[in-house]
Amino acid sequence: MNLLTIDIGNTLITFGMFKGEKLVKVFRINTDANARNLKAWLKKNTGRRADKVDYIIICSVVPKKTVALQQLLKQLFKIKAKVAGKYIRIPIRNLYKKPQQVGKDRLVNAYACKRLYGAPAVIVDFGTATTFDYINKKGQYAGGIIAPGIEISLDALFKKTALLPKVKMKAPGAFLGKSTVDSIRSGARYGLSYMCDALIQDFKRRYAKDLKVIATGGLAVFFKKRCKHIDIVDKNLTLKGLKLLYGKN
Repeated sequence: MNLLTIDIGNTLITFGMFKGEKLVKVFRINTDANARNLKAWLKKNTGRRADKVDYIIICSVVPKKTVALQQLLKQLFKIKAKVAGKYIRIPIRNLYKKPQQVGKDRLVNAYACKRLYGAPAVIVDFGTATTFDYINKKGQYAGGIIAPGIEISLDALFKKTALLPKVKMKAPGAFLGKSTVDSIRSGARYGLSYMCDALIQDFKRRYAKDLKVIATGGLAVFFKKRCKHIDIVDKNLTLKGLKLLYGKN
């Protein structure tokens, strides 16, 4: 069985190809890629033969892109891609007052975390937004915290100031910046890592001292080295969650 899992985020679309139980390939493209580039990228990474893919499951926070991608996938593979939360139920109890407000990626992550790492747990997703999602001792999605992601913060500094430059995130030269670029990087690096550590300490104080902390998202590896309380990094948590949903359904 060849399963194509797709996570449509605000910045990137991430594709994961499973052969049986094994994740054999992960590739990404910008969410705003046009249909022509997306089609070429899919052909390059999955092969031209339709029988290379048996089943497709999507998790998305960009509804318009979901529809367009489903149409493209139908053309390429003659398969109707199933969407988590729409065609496929995500089997985790959601304690939000208005459950429909929770992004399906966050619920897929919560389900994957519960299955793979147990509960209680906090998932820190270093994506376009930085999210903290809590799975309680009963294995329920209990709620979360949403903060601006690091790229949003850097972009806002550039757009809302007259003199600050656009900066790509990487480790600053030192704690105390000796240039404008390093000062911005230091603020982003230490600001987010200290926020992460402080919030996790608060989660433990308020809910469960023994909770596990799982980091995912594009900058998870970068911040694992800089946040004291992250236990596990799983960059492909959402893709693994989609694979688990396929098996469940």
